[in-house]
Parts: sequence; C-alpha cells; structure tokens
Amino acid sequence: MGAMEAPLLYALLGGLFTWGLTAVGAASVFFAREPSRKLLDTLLGFAAGVMLAASVFSLLLPGMEMAKAQGMVPWVPAVVGFLLGGGLLRLIDRLLPHVHLDPGAREEGLHTSWRRTTLLILAITLHNFPEGLAVGVAFGAAGLDPTGAATLGGAIALAVGIGLQNLPEGLAVAWPLRRAGIGAGLAWFYGQLSAIVEPVGAVLGALLVGEMLVLLPYLMALAAGAMVFVIVEEVIPESQAEGNGDLSTFGVMVGFALMMALDVALG
Repeated sequence: MGAMEAPLLYALLGGLFTWGLTAVGAASVFFAREPSRKLLDTLLGFAAGVMLAASVFSLLLPGMEMAKAQGMVPWVPAVVGFLLGGGLLRLIDRLLPHVHLDPGAREEGLHTSWRRTTLLILAITLHNFPEGLAVGVAFGAAGLDPTGAATLGGAIALAVGIGLQNLPEGLAVAWPLRRAGIGAGLAWFYGQLSAIVEPVGAVLGALLVGEMLVLLPYLMALAAGAMVFVIVEEVIPESQAEGNGDLSTFGVMVGFALMMALDVALG
C-alpha cells in the first residue's frame, strides 16, 4: 500500500466508524420510551467534553509539536488555524439555512421555505463535518508527518472519542423528529444521515494533509477551532437549555477526562 493510500483508508474507516455510532444512537427511536431529558443533557455534556479534549490533546498539542519541529514559532499556526476554523464555521453558519435543536430556536442562515425538520438535519450535518475533517487530518498526519508528533494511536483515540460523543448526537437528532410525528424508521434514517458527511470529511481531511503537508500544523488547529465553535455554539447551550446545568457540567468533566485518558493511553 502506498504512502498516501494507507492514511486515506484509515481516515475512511475512522469516518465510517464515527458515522456508525451516530446510527446506533439514532436507533434508540425504536425503543418504546424516549430517554429522559436529564440523561440526554448529561450525554450532550459528555459529548462536549470529549470534543473539547480531542481538540486539545489530539489536534492542537500535536500540531504545535509539528510546528516546532519544522522551525516555526509553535503558537502561531495554532492560533491562526484555530481562529480560522471557528471563523469558517461562523461563515457557513450565517449562509447555510438551518435551525438548532432547541424547540424555540429561530431559523438561521439565508431565508428559505424549507421545512423545520430539514433545517434541523442541516444544522446537525453542518456541525458533524468538522468532526470528520478532524479524523481525516489526524490519520493523515499520523501517516505522513515526518516529525513523528502525530501517531496512529492518537488518531485512533480521536476517532473513538468522536464516535462515543456521536451516540448522544444521533439520539438528539432522531427523537425530535420522532416527536414531530415522523415514523421510527424515517426518524432513524434522518438521524444517521446527519453524520454521513463524516466519512466524506475524513477523506477530505486526509487528502488536504497529503497535498499541503507543510501546512499540517495549521490544518490541525483549523479542525480544532471548528470543533470548539460547535461545542460552544451548539452542544453546551443545548445541554443546559432545560435547567440541567449541573448534570451537563458533570458530563463535560467525565467526557474530557475519558478522552484525555484515551489519547494518552493510545497516543
């Protein structure tokens, strides 16, 4: 297998894995009872903690090590890439029609006559793309980075962590659709469909690494910035919207600690 084929294959498998766990989470609609809001908010907090730790330990810190090994000032690509990632997500957020999970949320992006359920799916799809991109960048870096700062174990830890946090995301997409009167099979289909962009993002991330290896520290920070934007703009507010702030915060702490342990153990 060639130098580029292996990272691409691993990135695709990692993206398929994270998408698959979204499908598992969405499959909860086939059960008779909807999970309690307290459980959902705890799981969403857990997802936020995992994403936050993954951004730091699997993307920003290895990226700074790569920058240092390449003779750069380590914090420069980290800061520039991080802010670009958040800015890019904000730009897409303003342009793409979507609506967030909160039942009272207003429609955002360019005006459209699309149904609210379509806008909800678009919102989750938009916010899943950076996760796939991060997985692809991590696997691409592990296979191609000449400095050795990025490891295959670290990329696997990132994919596992994002997969774990996708479980409650699949649940959070599918159940509002189920409550809106959509059948369980169709609610599951749309729930898992929201993450189908993750394998696409993963392959794109690996390809970007292969084509722009010198910019790898910037790409890793960009993926981290995009994920942190999603955490702050969507996941944490949604997890605390129903007054379960303590449970959500506990979930954040547990998720962060688990992802940190995974990254250290596997990386």
